[in-house]
Amino acid sequence: MAADALGVVAETLHGGGLKEYALEDVQLLPPIANPDKIICVGLNYESHRKETGRPEVAYPTLFNRFANTQIGHGAPVHAPKESTQVDYEGELAVIIGKAGRHIAKSGALDHVAGYSCYNDVSIRDWQRHTSQFTPGKNFMCTGPFGPWMVTSDDIPDPSALTLETRLNGERMQHATTDLLIFSIPVLINYISTFTRLEPGDVIVSGTPGGVGFKRDPQVFMKHGDHVEIEISGIGVLANPVVDAPAPRH
Repeated sequence: MAADALGVVAETLHGGGLKEYALEDVQLLPPIANPDKIICVGLNYESHRKETGRPEVAYPTLFNRFANTQIGHGAPVHAPKESTQVDYEGELAVIIGKAGRHIAKSGALDHVAGYSCYNDVSIRDWQRHTSQFTPGKNFMCTGPFGPWMVTSDDIPDPSALTLETRLNGERMQHATTDLLIFSIPVLINYISTFTRLEPGDVIVSGTPGGVGFKRDPQVFMKHGDHVEIEISGIGVLANPVVDAPAPRH
């Protein structure tokens, strides 16, 4: 994704001459298939912080997801044979459009290309092997991202959105993005202080309360399930869940 290239895309689309396909006839890939960085934010809704029993913190809790774990809308989430604790996490994804370091909060949204839905599927027992989240957040085919990117001119205020997660049609999570503990401008400012944000980088901004491992009884995803993340103004990211196939060596 080239810096400030959205204008070129818009000109191409409005110029006509492009072949159109029905949505059901194409396979959607993640909106950004190979970002330089995927930075995820943990415990960024008060409802989720409280259900996990974590203390209040002064700074965002960050961890990384690898690009090769991502899948697009409609692709199957793989439930690994190593665990039965496969959990959903509906989140708003922020896609960077303009590079920068030490980005001021006041101008942070100017660096955003657009927004999408993300399901930060978590393998809970592997996530809790140590204090670091990395193993449980990076099993293959556990990062649904999509169905597309909605550009920031259509979402001028990312704090005015509604997020809902459904598992087999049942609502599991529901929140508005104004409830983020660390807002999108705060996250961009904080992250860009220690690393240069590049066009195409993805910030996955956090999940609200209602995750499966904190329910009573616990709810985990399994083969045959269907999970949906819906965010107002963006759309629905929907994926089936299947048992992970045997690895190919």
